[in-house]
Amino acid sequence: MAVVEELGIDLGTVNVLVYVRGRGIVLQEPSVVAQETETGEVVAVGEEARAMMGRAPETIVVRRPLRAGVIADYRVTQRMLFHFINRAIGKVRLLKPHVCVTVPFGATQVERRAVKEAALEAGASRAYLIPEPLAGAIGAGLPIHTPGGHMIVDLGGGASQAAVLSVYGVVTSAAIRDGGVRMDEAIASYIRRKYNLMLGQPSAEEAKIRIGAAMPQEEPLRMEVQGRDQVSGLPRSVEINTDDIVEALEEPIALVINMVRSVLERTPPELASDIIDRGMTMIGGSSLLRNLDQLLTQETGVPVYVADAPMACVAVGAGKSHALLPYLRRTLREL
Repeated sequence: MAVVEELGIDLGTVNVLVYVRGRGIVLQEPSVVAQETETGEVVAVGEEARAMMGRAPETIVVRRPLRAGVIADYRVTQRMLFHFINRAIGKVRLLKPHVCVTVPFGATQVERRAVKEAALEAGASRAYLIPEPLAGAIGAGLPIHTPGGHMIVDLGGGASQAAVLSVYGVVTSAAIRDGGVRMDEAIASYIRRKYNLMLGQPSAEEAKIRIGAAMPQEEPLRMEVQGRDQVSGLPRSVEINTDDIVEALEEPIALVINMVRSVLERTPPELASDIIDRGMTMIGGSSLLRNLDQLLTQETGVPVYVADAPMACVAVGAGKSHALLPYLRRTLREL
């Protein structure tokens, strides 16, 4: 007897992760698509397309079909999802899969409908929408089924969210449509101002990962970056260090701190006391920035912990949500 595959998909601005129930994370690829400029035909998806960013000829356009965690180009997103679902569970199958797809908390009805329809057109027989903070908390193993306060801070590539959860529901939350991509742009802008060097987004992201931090380090890390000189127009390299990245990221990190504070300020007193005891959990790729947990603890007075495998939490939680649908339907108006 054929078994219906149950998938959890973290549809992110920067990466797409697919979790298959019983198998775990089976796919993690950049959410990037390369198309022919004239025909619109998709020539590459995922890692293959990301390798073309900034390197493709004029006949090929390379882009991210999602912005700030929501669909910016419906058709391209649908093709990308179709490609990733086929990669995850194979093209030949007797039954279409059931899919739980994550959306930012507070996404509009139009944005939610676009995600659901894209998943159905990409090959799912049923598609359920799960708020990212809720999926992330489930994936991080937080006991959100209990009547106690649990706070999650999800720092993704295109959006950042913070939420207090209790009994499978979101009690209070806040979101900003900025994340890791905004940090990359801030680094590129800072290097341009300080060193007169034009950096591409991939180079700025690499600098953030290799030497980036939220607070100054006792021993700053160093690396060499290559770009185009703004004055001469010729290729040039400069050495940058962790202090450069800390200064560049001051504004994006301040937005995250203000978002977290706004949620704490609106949290009911009983749940606030739970959060002080238990701390808050950070997930998402940007939570891996060095010392960001320490800075948030310092600024809010609440202990902050980075979840195990923070990038995978949302996809894992989306996959596990299939078994929890009867409970989630009580707190979510529309699945």
